[in-house]
Amino acid sequence: MSHSSHTNEQHRALLQRIAHRVMLERGLLPDFSPAVLAELERIRPTEAAQAETVRDLRSLLWCSIDNDDSRDLDQLSVAQALPGNKVKILVAIADVESLVKPGSAIDDHAQHNTTSVYTAAQIFPMLPEKLSTDLTSLNYSEDRLAFIVEMTVGADGALQASTVYRALVHNYARLAYPSVAAWLEGTAPMPAALAAVEGLADNLRLQDKSAQAMHRFRQAHGALSLETIQSRPIFVGDMLSTLEEDEKNRAKEIIEDFMIAANGATARFLSEQGYPTLRRVVRTPKRWDRIVAIAKEKGFRLSDDPDSKSLETFLVKQKAAKPQSYPDLCLAVIKLLGPGEYAAQPGGEVPNSLAAGRHFGLAVKDYGHSTAPNRRYPDLVTQRLLSAALSRQQASYQLEELDALAQLCTEAEDAANKVERQVGKSAAALLLESRIGEQFDSIVTGAAPKGTWVRLLELPVEGKLVAGFQGVDVGDHLRVQLVETDVEQGYIDFKKV
Repeated sequence: MSHSSHTNEQHRALLQRIAHRVMLERGLLPDFSPAVLAELERIRPTEAAQAETVRDLRSLLWCSIDNDDSRDLDQLSVAQALPGNKVKILVAIADVESLVKPGSAIDDHAQHNTTSVYTAAQIFPMLPEKLSTDLTSLNYSEDRLAFIVEMTVGADGALQASTVYRALVHNYARLAYPSVAAWLEGTAPMPAALAAVEGLADNLRLQDKSAQAMHRFRQAHGALSLETIQSRPIFVGDMLSTLEEDEKNRAKEIIEDFMIAANGATARFLSEQGYPTLRRVVRTPKRWDRIVAIAKEKGFRLSDDPDSKSLETFLVKQKAAKPQSYPDLCLAVIKLLGPGEYAAQPGGEVPNSLAAGRHFGLAVKDYGHSTAPNRRYPDLVTQRLLSAALSRQQASYQLEELDALAQLCTEAEDAANKVERQVGKSAAALLLESRIGEQFDSIVTGAAPKGTWVRLLELPVEGKLVAGFQGVDVGDHLRVQLVETDVEQGYIDFKKV
């Protein structure tokens, strides 16, 4: 497809049209139905001062840290120093359950897609924006009802105790990852929104210190520090100008570590109360033998049986030795580990021998999704179970229902990932269509009977190697030439030079 064919159509509009089409092709709903919109009109904010069971924690220095452009704020956090170098971490999670009822048109739409879909030119939110960015979002300077996950963390980063309850909270600062990370790392001044709230800077430093300790503790127990290259499109007006690498940073790690801990604490809380749970599991790796072979090529011996601790040791050594190609090694490992999936688990204490509830990559046994109820359906399901547990009512779902939901959520998430990937490739094809014939340095990211894939080093773009792929393997560096792009289908084809 030639470059000229897209000069008349604005890039953003073109990518939105493609995204809309691909959503439908993958069986997802790109638009809210008239029934959803009518229901939305009738929704009123929750009356927060319900009963005596709700605590008032509005005086704590809560803040949100998210992407610059996020408007659906699912969580707030705050830390409190305790004697003996312990820290109490509190995570507030948006109360979506009070406003989105099972069997409603809004719930039916959310249950169909099961997740918000983030494409290069448009977000397809799981819940209508009046909910996700307003009524159920923990917005700046607003009082909101929330679910609180309270955790006591030791100086070594070990979780010593946790509980869940409901409370009123107030968001004192809406912060963004890049500016908070730059301040924590000492490369930029304190963000104005942070400086404006007395005592918040000290609180964030305490959160950061605690999160780092939790991270080290998990790694010592075999959590994998996998890093892959994520890219996001940068528009100038409505035209696509480049793809930018989305880097990991200290601020993202605070939230990541707190959310992993909160997800575990929530799953355990429900199990201990005798309620069933929807778990997130990565079972024993699908192709451990190939991971062993890759490690062997790099002079490292892994055991024949899957072992996340020795895999983490290997990854840490590779990151130190070859930081440049580390994300590509991680990508290969992630593909070989196999995808995560949802699984239902009955209530009550589950014996440790049950590997079904284990998340291999995170080295945690109890893990459910609970911290993003505006963006993910499993989190909303978990919240309904929590609500029942806190008010001592019968579980809102039977195990059979949870089993069916687990399968539905796994399949829909896979469809959503494919939509995001395909539209991302269309965006990349759009950027490259005027550069046919140019040569690039690349690294091989996949080599299988169905195709060989390379990622460019200059731009975070992956494409297919359609000629010269004989004898090429994952991790090889190649000089390639761009031979063809197809924006509609998201194809980018290279040949070996």
